[in-house]
Amino acid sequence: METDRRHFLRMLAAGLLLPASGVVARSETEGSVTESSGTEPRLLISAASDRDGHWLLVTDEAGNTHMRHPLPSRAHHVELHPKRPWVAVAARRPGDFIEVVDYRDKRSIKRIPVDDGYLFNGHLVFSPDGRWLISTEERAVNSQGQVVIRDLEQDFAVAERYSTRGLGPHELLLHRGELLVANGGIRTLEREKLNLDSMQPSLAYIDIASGRLNEQVFMPPEHFQLSIRHMDLNPDGILAIALQYQGDPGDSKPLVALHRRGQPLQLLAAPDAINRQMKQYCGSIRLDASGQIAAVSSPRGHVITFWDLPQARFINAMHCRDGCGLCATDTPGEFLASSGLGQLYRMNPLVNLRERLPLDNRAAQLRWDHHMKRTRA
Repeated sequence: METDRRHFLRMLAAGLLLPASGVVARSETEGSVTESSGTEPRLLISAASDRDGHWLLVTDEAGNTHMRHPLPSRAHHVELHPKRPWVAVAARRPGDFIEVVDYRDKRSIKRIPVDDGYLFNGHLVFSPDGRWLISTEERAVNSQGQVVIRDLEQDFAVAERYSTRGLGPHELLLHRGELLVANGGIRTLEREKLNLDSMQPSLAYIDIASGRLNEQVFMPPEHFQLSIRHMDLNPDGILAIALQYQGDPGDSKPLVALHRRGQPLQLLAAPDAINRQMKQYCGSIRLDASGQIAAVSSPRGHVITFWDLPQARFINAMHCRDGCGLCATDTPGEFLASSGLGQLYRMNPLVNLRERLPLDNRAAQLRWDHHMKRTRA
């Protein structure tokens, strides 16, 4: 067993040294891999729902629907495979499935059920070489967090589990051999929150090859009810974090944070009127193409705020009714934002751009979910 573990760690470490590449097409019959021609349209991928059910939605930026793949229940995060035209979608917390879909051939690759005694927590990533699928999970009995590594070459079998050193983990990132995990700090039963008076949200940096905790930073005691939920990392090592407040709705707490290794969390607040409009809830955070500007969605407040990371300051805010899903375009400062009302917007705070984009009737009738991805060129 120890020999198997050492072999796993060597394979994992080797795969993490490989850079992620563009989308490629795989021939299932020949087993070969062929580079994409680069002529395919950029696609937007999100979970979505309507009165008929729950879907994995794929559209292009002209608003045309390419695929509506049925899902067993509402889903949350979507993640692109680095080498194949595959997308993995995770069920909404507390979740019981991950589905991997070939969005080019429009077929399911694998539906992964959750193991007994565990729940999926809505987020996942692929390793750069595409071999490993890594998800956040929790023990159903006590919400203790786990990161779980699955091997695609072994039919997505679990290869390793590591503790996240916290309760209710949500988004995770993989960077240079480390897993960055947002421990929300909330113990739940289904979706009932059980420990709001004793929360301990934290950000954990975990060595993926060993499970060793390299660094952990907690919310300051006066902000212990600020749950760490979503995050994105820029090339300069600045981690941008979106928060959700679990305390008195009448409070006005900072809802964005930054972190640099070896330093405490730096909390940022928008101007008071905007901060209150955010309704103590951020749904998603994404960085622009330059990595210097963050967009933060607050669907309950119908607003998206924009932040300058190097200067750690608020830029401005734009209206987006029930807007949550975010992704960057290739233009610095520019984002696409989706809403639960079947709308899609292009926004750029640097030039005060806010325009609604066309969608065909199939996409416009769907409630787009919390997160969105844009395929590579």
